[in-house]
Amino acid sequence: MKTLVFLIGALLMLAPAIVAGVMFTDAMQRRAETANAARLRVLGEIAANQLRMQMLRLWQDVESMSRIVSLQNSDEVRRQLTLLARVDRRYTWIGVADVEGKVLAASRGMLEGASVAERPWFRRGLNGPAATDVHEAVLLDKLLPAVPEPRRFVDFSAPIRNGEGAVIGVIGAHFDWGPIKDGFHVFRGQGVDALLVSRSREVLSGPSDLEGTILSVGSAIAAEQGASVSLRERWSDGRDYMTVVVPLAWKDMPGFGWSVIVRADTDTVLDPTRSIARAFWSLLGAGVLVGLALLYLFATWLAKPLRRLATTAEALANGRFDQPPHDETRYEEAARLSAALVRLQTHSVRPYQPAPTKTGRKASPGP
Repeated sequence: MKTLVFLIGALLMLAPAIVAGVMFTDAMQRRAETANAARLRVLGEIAANQLRMQMLRLWQDVESMSRIVSLQNSDEVRRQLTLLARVDRRYTWIGVADVEGKVLAASRGMLEGASVAERPWFRRGLNGPAATDVHEAVLLDKLLPAVPEPRRFVDFSAPIRNGEGAVIGVIGAHFDWGPIKDGFHVFRGQGVDALLVSRSREVLSGPSDLEGTILSVGSAIAAEQGASVSLRERWSDGRDYMTVVVPLAWKDMPGFGWSVIVRADTDTVLDPTRSIARAFWSLLGAGVLVGLALLYLFATWLAKPLRRLATTAEALANGRFDQPPHDETRYEEAARLSAALVRLQTHSVRPYQPAPTKTGRKASPGP
């Protein structure tokens, strides 16, 4: 009985505790993942908005120049463009070209007279406002001072129109990619990486081991499609990350097709939650051990009277009447059974008394 009570009690105690514990820790982890995904999304949106505003200011300068520049006075245009490049060091080069692609005026006179007809910024600028993604220097490489790493630029270009609205040229600006990329690095933190990814899934800015690589993870594929998603995925380093993709919105300017990917090491962001879960299971385990110990003591307390009464009953069944039953008072059923055994033992040890006859004589015992 003790074993049965202990096992059944343990089952009834452990099953709900384990099920409730699993449900609680699972719900806590899901809430933690949701909260961290929301935090990463906010960080990604801040990074995307700051970068967009930075590029928007550059575009507004280019677009403003496209409306006021006059191709009739190349000296004045050169002076204006040189002044703009000196005021904002992010301009590596800004110039205007006619519809044939010949550079008429440029900051500091660089590339004047050269043909840019085959350059993407020029060909796109003939058709309307355009943004050219990060690329290495081609024509400017020989004119600029040597640097340890290859120069990289992003371009804005726009058509120049006359009073009748006809396109008479293109203005283009090359912006040094270094300062733009460095400004994006401020969004990196402990266990959190912010990556700027191009339309072709190339990492333009991010951890040094990933810059310049083409990503194949699900978040990069979503960025390629311009989708905003939250994922939990394994990256090429074999670690699991919580990842959020935030496409950059380019409503007021030509877009580059960039997306911000914010990722956080799952072990880092979920470690506080896992510590709470471990503490919870430790407390639950300690409580279960105490409960099992109390259950064992209860099962022993419950079974002991019945074990003693069973021993007395077996003795009576074997004809032994010299050992009275123990006076059980722990609970009613044991007390009643003890009293019944006492009465049974009393009747069993009483001397034989023949029943009286009608004449008052006792019947003689049989032969």
